Amino acid sequence: MGHALGIEFEHLSKDKIVANMPVNENSVQPFGVLHGGASVALAETLCSVGGWFLLEGMDKTVVGVEINANHIRSVKMGGKVTGTARPINTGRKIQVWECEIRDKRDKLVCTSRCTLAVVNR
Repeated sequence: MGHALGIEFEHLSKDKIVANMPVNENSVQPFGVLHGGASVALAETLCSVGGWFLLEGMDKTVVGVEINANHIRSVKMGGKVTGTARPINTGRKIQVWECEIRDKRDKLVCTSRCTLAVVNR
């Protein structure tokens, strides 16, 4: 999914994950603006990578169990968005992450919260 949407990671750390995504023919809805599902896919990708990054050892992984999104502003085809995900809570069995997606003018496009379960591989 990340490859199809053109997601490119810019920053990876335990407290912040940042990636860019073009608004193009793969990520717009029929009216030529960023599809809400593409925003959610970007958010869940960032949160899941961040959650995986926090795990110790290779016997566990994370899976999304819930995600919500509030779509604030549209972005036209030809634009670009940047998602920034940060952990809110990182328990042994559940992680909660938040993700903000902003346009190239740093205007908020979407805010999302993602709950991940930590499970055995």
